[in-house]
Amino acid sequence: MTPQLIDTAAVTATAPAPAAVTNPVLRVPPAAPAAAAAHFGASLAFHADVSDVAAVLAAGGDPGFVLLDSRSTASWDQGHVPGAVHLPTALIAEQAGELLDPAVPVVTYCWGPGCNGAARAALALAELGYRVKEMLGGFEYWAREGFEFETWQGRERRTADPLTAPAGSDDCGC
Repeated sequence: MTPQLIDTAAVTATAPAPAAVTNPVLRVPPAAPAAAAAHFGASLAFHADVSDVAAVLAAGGDPGFVLLDSRSTASWDQGHVPGAVHLPTALIAEQAGELLDPAVPVVTYCWGPGCNGAARAALALAELGYRVKEMLGGFEYWAREGFEFETWQGRERRTADPLTAPAGSDDCGC
């Protein structure tokens, strides 16, 4: 899939141009609805939500994708998603063919939103011909949302952080 460049003139062509906008949110007008739909649709093709990944894995059976932890061995030992495949980004070119089926989509994750390791891993896999998505939030949000994880000592689960997961419900309603 080739990324599409957005014509910024077309994006803002339908937006009114106020004379003097002091509102920093609207200083650059919102995109036209068609451009916004294209952008957000494309974003969903590249990203998966932690809660969605957890729900599919909890349902059992074949999830239709492989979940790949692209962090170091020390990070993996500190905690990882049960059932994930461990393949550090630096080893993808060398080992992906041995560990992954090119016909099965891969969802990558790293530490969290402050880390672009999952994006680097997804890029390396895409360059090898794999279909990939990045799990937004990474391991940090997996643990913060209260999903079970494994360490070298066994399985753990933390109480869900009410700032990242709904209190008293498994569904955030998004």
